[in-house]
Amino acid sequence: MHSNKNNLLVLHEDNHIIIINKRAGDIVQGDKTGDKPLSDVVKEYIKEKYSKPGNVFLGTVHRLDRPTSGIVIFARTSKALERLNKMLRDKDIKKTYFAIVKGHLTKKTNTLTNFLKKNPKNNKSSAFAKEITGSKKAILHYKITKELDNYSLLEIDLETGRHHQIRCQLSNIGHPIKGDLKYGFSRSNKNGSIHLHARKIAFLHPVSKDSIEITAPLPKGDPIWDACN
Repeated sequence: MHSNKNNLLVLHEDNHIIIINKRAGDIVQGDKTGDKPLSDVVKEYIKEKYSKPGNVFLGTVHRLDRPTSGIVIFARTSKALERLNKMLRDKDIKKTYFAIVKGHLTKKTNTLTNFLKKNPKNNKSSAFAKEITGSKKAILHYKITKELDNYSLLEIDLETGRHHQIRCQLSNIGHPIKGDLKYGFSRSNKNGSIHLHARKIAFLHPVSKDSIEITAPLPKGDPIWDACN
């Protein structure tokens, strides 16, 4: 991984894709806040590094919530973007997350299945046991990898990719993510982050078909993340 003057944490780059370790607080794409999105920073980085004249093509393959850190893939060519979008739809990109949640869970490994419904007014999802109008099925698998005094570190594999899925489903079983006020944690983290990190990604390169496996280092300088290294 290397940094540069844009402070980008680049985990992988080639002619077709670039993979970034996003910091909590960065937005992936422009939104109503008007803050500079990660996509613009990556474009500037490519333009500078490769002395590219004119506009740089960069496709956003998937997003991460603003307070979440970890792996984000961008496509550098339209061919890669099209193929990565299809791979996402076909579930050919395996993503693993780390979450630090409140308390200790009774089951060391578990599968959570809910129906999530998003409320656009407050940008929040609610979990239901049975299907209701407008809800979408959400499935995740977790295993506890470490227990701290007041928290547990979970490794999470997503079977579906729903709005705020991990945050909502863990809150629903009484174990909200550390710092996640929106989903029931008692206090926010000083830097506005939540302890959710897109840790690993595995897929076949959309063009070369090489096997790519990337692990994103945990956020630095945070005592709780440090305890999980």
